[in-house]
Amino acid sequence: MFVVLGATGKIGRATIAKLRGQGAPVRAVVRRPDGADDLSAMGCDIAVADIQNGAALSESMRGATAVQIICPMSVRADHAAAEMKNSIGTIVDALDRNRPSSILAISDYGAHLASDTGITLTFHHLESELKKLPAALTFLRSAEHMENWSRQIGRAVETGMLPSLHHPTTKLFPTVSAPDVGVIAGELLLSDTQAPLRIIHVEGPNRYSVEDVARTAGALASRKIATSEMPRPDWIPALVRGGLSASYAELVAALYDAHNAGRIDLEPGVGEVRRGRTGLREVLASMTKTS
Repeated sequence: MFVVLGATGKIGRATIAKLRGQGAPVRAVVRRPDGADDLSAMGCDIAVADIQNGAALSESMRGATAVQIICPMSVRADHAAAEMKNSIGTIVDALDRNRPSSILAISDYGAHLASDTGITLTFHHLESELKKLPAALTFLRSAEHMENWSRQIGRAVETGMLPSLHHPTTKLFPTVSAPDVGVIAGELLLSDTQAPLRIIHVEGPNRYSVEDVARTAGALASRKIATSEMPRPDWIPALVRGGLSASYAELVAALYDAHNAGRIDLEPGVGEVRRGRTGLREVLASMTKTS
């Protein structure tokens, strides 16, 4: 039995589609039963478990041979880092109670770094805690998701300006479409490799800059979009206006400080790189249609 946490997210759904396409038994773990009808229709067993409910989470993993986990991001939490660490503790405890033979964790580029990476430090903690368990581990370190641009593209098309936390806007950075991460996760789960530890980095077919994002979105919307480097003092206020808590916004800012210093990338000499098939234009096209 394959158990997938975060089953209703873009990554989880893509993993489940890959597994069910091969006829594999899947238990989809969801926070609420509403919104899981398509997963039931795909033949999944549905388990309802909030990430903070240790007993329900442990029960959802009962009988699992492999579990895919993803740490929920507490974007509105007053103490985001602490809440995410608590979630990791609950997940790891549930895994320890059930002892699946293999675990695949959706992690992050830069998770090998032990300090000054903001949100990514949460994934470093996740990997460290999972290494304590007696299971074959796969850390699938994902590059930044292309879908994150959905928060800005509509406004960029409207105003003709795309401000960015990536400095400079000409710098190429790794990025990937989230569903591609799920597809690759499904392939890795189906490979049934019992190596003690696999580290896989996943990014898209190409690296892009903010200039590439603006140029592509502009072509799709038939207008010119310029880019600008958002001044560092404006980052946290802008993120808070966008709906993040001040605590989470500080983690995002610290991550982009690390990005702009060139620290968020592949772990040198470790693991392998797999590439998703979806390019930037395809992802942005879905955003500009609704902008």
